[in-house]
Amino acid sequence: MFDFLKKKLSEGVKKIVSAVAGKKEEAQGKPLEEKLEEKKTIEAIAKKFEEKISEPKVEVSTERAHKEKIEEAIIETPAEVEEKIIEAEEKLIEPALPVSKAEEHIGKKYAPVIEDKKILTPEKILEPAEPKKLGLIEKLKKAITEKEIEEKDIAPLLEDLQTGLLESDVALEVAEKICGDLKNNLVGRSLARGKVSEIVKESLRSSVHEILNQKPINIFALAKEKKPLKIIFLGFNGTGKTTTIARLGYLFKEKKFEPVFAAADTWRAAAIEQIEHHGKKLSIPVVKQKYGADPAAVIFDAVKFAESKKLDVVLADTAGRSHTNSALMDEMKKIIRVNKPDLKILVLDSLTGNDAVEQARLFNEAVGVDGMIFTKVDVYDKGGALLSAAYTLKKPILFIGVGQGYKDLKEFDVDEVVKNLV
Repeated sequence: MFDFLKKKLSEGVKKIVSAVAGKKEEAQGKPLEEKLEEKKTIEAIAKKFEEKISEPKVEVSTERAHKEKIEEAIIETPAEVEEKIIEAEEKLIEPALPVSKAEEHIGKKYAPVIEDKKILTPEKILEPAEPKKLGLIEKLKKAITEKEIEEKDIAPLLEDLQTGLLESDVALEVAEKICGDLKNNLVGRSLARGKVSEIVKESLRSSVHEILNQKPINIFALAKEKKPLKIIFLGFNGTGKTTTIARLGYLFKEKKFEPVFAAADTWRAAAIEQIEHHGKKLSIPVVKQKYGADPAAVIFDAVKFAESKKLDVVLADTAGRSHTNSALMDEMKKIIRVNKPDLKILVLDSLTGNDAVEQARLFNEAVGVDGMIFTKVDVYDKGGALLSAAYTLKKPILFIGVGQGYKDLKEFDVDEVVKNLV
C-alpha cells in the first residue's frame, strides 16, 4: 500500500543524507575516506601531545632528557601545534604563589584561588565562568563527526523530493509544507553525520503525521450515545458508496449494533436492488421506495423505522453526483436540511488521484463534510491523494477500502500509515 509514495520518500531521504553526510569528493580532489584517515592521524598525534603535556614536572637534572623526549614526539607535528605544546609546558613549570600569600590577600573565609599567577578577589570568584574552550582533540572530533548544514547543501535535493511527492499525487501546497518542514529541521544545525538519516526521517514522519492526524471520529462510540445515529454517504458517481455502506453495516453488526439501510439512490438503475442484495446477505433491513422518489423522504422513512424498531444506526445511500452539477448539489442540500444527519461522510475513489481533492473541497463547501472514506486503496500505490484531501479539508479519514469482501473496510490508523511510509 502506497508503495510509490514510500519509494519517493525513501529516495529523497537517501539523497539528502548522502549529500549532508559528505559522501562526495572533497574540494582538493581527495576522497572522503582519505580525508578522514588524515584526520584520524592528526587526532592520534594530538592525543600523544596531550599525554606528554600532562606528565608531572621533572627535576632540572632530567629536564634535558625530558625535553629530548618531547622533541622526539613532535617530529611530525605541524608548527602551530608545536608552539602550543611548548607554551603549555612552560606554564606547567611556572611556580604558583604560596598558599599563605593567597590566604593573606583573600582572607581565611575564602579558599585560595589562583589564576594565571594572580590571586582572585571574592568578587571575581562570583563572576560567571567563561564558556569552556574546546581542546585540540575536541575540535578535531567535532570537525570529523559533525557538519553544519547550509541551505545550498540541500536546496536541489528538496526540489527533487518535492517533484517526487507531486508524482505521488501529493498536492503542491502539501509537498511544499513537507519540504519546508524538512528544511527548517536541517538548515543551520550542526548534526553528527551518523544521525542525519534519523533526523530527516523524523522530520518526514512528523510532517505526514501532522497532515493526517485530524480530529478523529469514533462512529461506534457515537452509536452508543445517540439512537438512531444518522449517517448519510455522499460522493461522485462510481466511488463505491453502496459497497462501502454494506461493509460498514457489517462492521456495526460485528460490534453488536443493529443498523438499517436507506435506499435513497432512487436514480441509478439497479441501485435499490444492489443495496437489497447486501441487506439480505447481512440480515440488515432496507427501507426503500420506487425509483424517482424523493431521496430525502426515503431517508426520513428509514429514521422513523429505526426509531420504531429501536435500531441503532441509519446508513443512508445517495445517488452519485458531480460536484460541479448545481442542481444535484441543491438536492443534496435538501436531503441534509430535512434529515439533519449526525454525520456526513464523503466516499472518495483513491484511483482518481488529485481529482479526489477537488471533489472533497467542493462537496465540503456545498454541504459540509465530517469525515472521509477512501476506496480501492489496496490498488492505489501512490497514496498522495489521502494526504492532500486530509490537508485540504482538515477532516479525518475514517476508513479505507482494502479489498473486495465485507471485512475489507479497515479503520484508518495514522500511526500505522506513517510507519509504513517512512
